[in-house]
Amino acid sequence: MQSPDPDRYSRQILFPGIGEAGQRKLAAARVVIAGCGALGSFLAGALARAGVGSLRIIDRDYVELSNLQRQWLFEESDAAEALPKAVAAARRIAAINSTIEVEPVAADLTAENAAELLSGAALVLDGTDNFETRFLINDWCVSTSTPWIYGAAVASYGLTMAVVPRSTACLACLYPEPPAGSQPTCETAGVLGPLTSVIASLQAAAALKLLAGAPLDGTITTVDVWTGAIRQIAGHPPDPSCRVCALGEFRYLHGAARAPISLCGRNAVQIHELRRPIDLQSLGARLAPLGPVRANEFALRFEAAPYLLTVFPDGRVIVKGTTDPALARSVYARYIGA
Repeated sequence: MQSPDPDRYSRQILFPGIGEAGQRKLAAARVVIAGCGALGSFLAGALARAGVGSLRIIDRDYVELSNLQRQWLFEESDAAEALPKAVAAARRIAAINSTIEVEPVAADLTAENAAELLSGAALVLDGTDNFETRFLINDWCVSTSTPWIYGAAVASYGLTMAVVPRSTACLACLYPEPPAGSQPTCETAGVLGPLTSVIASLQAAAALKLLAGAPLDGTITTVDVWTGAIRQIAGHPPDPSCRVCALGEFRYLHGAARAPISLCGRNAVQIHELRRPIDLQSLGARLAPLGPVRANEFALRFEAAPYLLTVFPDGRVIVKGTTDPALARSVYARYIGA
């Protein structure tokens, strides 16, 4: 990695919290961004502009027109091509800052690939949209003493918290189990674009602070951009009874295959039951007599009204047109098989 350009980052270097030494640390850092939707796309752009030397962007999804209201790196052309979000983000970042390394990974983050995709990171940033993946990140980061920064946003309300293993409380300290009952999602409650930029900005600022060598204390910050309410709750040390921090019970990291996941704001369900690659060309030939098929090197899209199936080479399928996992499984079995 080449030395950071002092002219490019001059305004950032002038800030005492970073300075020349901090900028060199940023240039040498490797960060993983898990999820490249509303939060993750902003994070990727912000860290690229700040000169973080290496970014790995992981996302399982593709760009749609409805994303453009709040997902900051994407354009109409990305939606028209149905590009994977990680790939579209990497292309845009190459135009923003060609001096850094960006690795797009169009995949689902799972227990099976967590070590491969998260290893080597100085920091993991949460841009995901479900508690299962966040608990997986928390398990992996605590087990490897890797800091991560949690973020969530729905409607006009969001929150963020840094997790520094052995120093601050982890996600499982706050939520020993996923919140019970139905939770608001982008699909049911909507989401304001300005909220996502606020939460992601707080995450990005915390990331720069940590990467430049300053400590983080695990403070929880909540924001409601509609009412203007901002609240901070002081961070706490790890809970001595926490199943992750104290007992080393990493159930999400060592768990079974994932259940279908309803995708936030998408009227869609992701299914990943085939743990082997799919030959998209052969599948396209088999599906073509049954309905319109469109394919590129990243994915195949098959329309079986009222459903739209997007099939990825790693075996994942997104069934759009329902939020019912049972119905999505049925459509999946009908066209993809067991």
